[in-house]
Amino acid sequence: METPIFVAVITAAASLAVAAITFFLTKGKEREAEWRKQKLEHYREFLDALSGIVGTDSTPEAQRRWARATNTIGLVASQSVLVALWRFQDTIARSNPNRSAEDHDQKLNELMLAIRADLGVTPADVPENLSFRLWCSDANG
Repeated sequence: METPIFVAVITAAASLAVAAITFFLTKGKEREAEWRKQKLEHYREFLDALSGIVGTDSTPEAQRRWARATNTIGLVASQSVLVALWRFQDTIARSNPNRSAEDHDQKLNELMLAIRADLGVTPADVPENLSFRLWCSDANG
C-alpha cells in the first residue's frame, strides 16, 4: 500500500474514533444531567410534602402526600439518604414514646445533609455549621 493512502486511511480511522468517543461521552453527560434533574425534582417534591406536615399545617391529605413522597423517594435516593430518612421517620413516628424536638432536629439535619451530599451540592457542607429548620404557616392555628 502506498504511503499517502495508508496515511489517509489511518487519519480517517482516527477521526471516526474521536467522533465516536466524543459522541458517547456527550451522551453520557446528557444522561447524567437528566438523571440529576429527575433526582432534584423528586427531592423537591419530597421536601414540599415534608413542609406540608409541619405543625398546624398538617392535614390528613398532607400526611398522605408525605407518605407517597417517602415511599417513592427510594427510586432516586442514595442509600445514605434512605437510612437518614428511616431514622427521621422513626423519630417522628407517633408510635415513638420518646419523641423530642432535639432528636427531631438532629435527624432532620442528618437527612438534609444526606440529600445535599447526594445532589452533589458544592461547596461541600460543614455539618457543624448547618442547622436546618422547618417552618409552618400557622394558618390553621
